[in-house]
Formats: sequence, structure tokens, C-alpha cells
Amino acid sequence: MTTLYLVRHGENVANLTKEFSHRAVDYSLTDKGRVQAAQTADFFRGQAIDAVYSSPLRRARETAEAIAAAVGKPVTVVENFREINVGVLEGQPPTPELWHGHNQLLLAWFAGEHDRAFEGGESYNDLWRRAQAGYAQVLAAVPQGRAVIVAHGGLFTLTLKDLCRNFDPAILRTRQNHNCSISEVEADLNGERVQATLVDWANVGHISGAAADFEPGSPRKEYYTRA
Repeated sequence: MTTLYLVRHGENVANLTKEFSHRAVDYSLTDKGRVQAAQTADFFRGQAIDAVYSSPLRRARETAEAIAAAVGKPVTVVENFREINVGVLEGQPPTPELWHGHNQLLLAWFAGEHDRAFEGGESYNDLWRRAQAGYAQVLAAVPQGRAVIVAHGGLFTLTLKDLCRNFDPAILRTRQNHNCSISEVEADLNGERVQATLVDWANVGHISGAAADFEPGSPRKEYYTRA
């Protein structure tokens, strides 16, 4: 059994501009994001962490590098931990209409329409296949121990229902997955299938001061529903 700490990256420019960011749009952390990453690194400092993994995107790598320095481990970049591939939405101005369409598709995924895909992007089934392959890669390398994975709010939130057998959707309504939140799962491999139990979701108790003034990853409701 392996303990996985799923860490969302710190605040980056796209959190402020509300741009869609999967590959071409790739910003570094903001000043606040760097403070969040440093506070997260302090949380892990002194803990027995066996490995640190990261999405290839800058915001995740920079967060992972801060944690890795605190625990004395290198960062291993895993392509499968990228944020959701939203296809043609990436690079377009983030208008209310585009965000509304984006959110409607995510709601369809939660409703079980797993084959529906972003134009030029991926479906939920695509997302889960690559996320599970990423988790399996980590578990194969760390079959017993503790590993940190730094990636993205969309990837972690949307795949939680298939990752964790004790998933309760109510938890997504009661605790938002803020920047540098830490979720803890106990996981192992059954063949190629990842089986996990959720221990804690989106904990931000380690973030304090101005760094705890969190910016939502997507526009507030009034942004994407106004005329």
C-alpha cells in the first residue's frame, strides 16, 4: 500500500486570466503561488517522502521543485498528469460563452456521459485512462511508501470518483480544491487497475496569510452565466 499526496499546483497567471491551459498556454507561478508552494514545501519538510512526481506544466513543476527541495528528492515529470485537454478552447479568449460550454461538458461527465469530448480534445474516458496510467506508473515505482504528485485541479477532481472506491460526491460540494491543496489517498495496484481509498480531500490547513486568499480556477458563476 502506498500513500499518495495529490497536490494541486500553486496560483499561476491562468488562474487570474481564466485562460484554458493544457499545453500551449503554460504560465509560471505568481508571487502568491510561490508563497503557496513554499508553505506546502514546509508542510512536507522532515516527512519521509520516497518520491515526488509532477505534471510537465510549469505551474506544477515549480510547485513540485519547492517540495522536492524540502524533502531531498528529485522531481520526476509524468506526461499523463497534464491538465484536461480542452482542445480548441485552449488559446481562445476566455469568454463567458466558452466557459459555460466547458462547464456544461464537465457536468455531462459527472452525469455519466464519459464518451463526450471537447472538440479537438479528450473525453472523460481519455482523461481517466491517462490519469490511471500515471497513477499506476507511480505505484509501480513506489509499491510501499509515500509519494507526492503535483498536478491539476481538473484532473484530480474529475477522476476522484474512479480513483477512490469510497468516493462521495458530496465532498466536492463542501470543500473546493484550492491552489496547493493536499489530498491524501491510500492506493495499490491490482494488475493494471489502481485501487485507492480517500483519506483526506483538498486540505489547505497549511496555507496561511495572504496566500490563503484563494483565486478560483474557473470564473465565478456570475462570470460565465451573465448575458
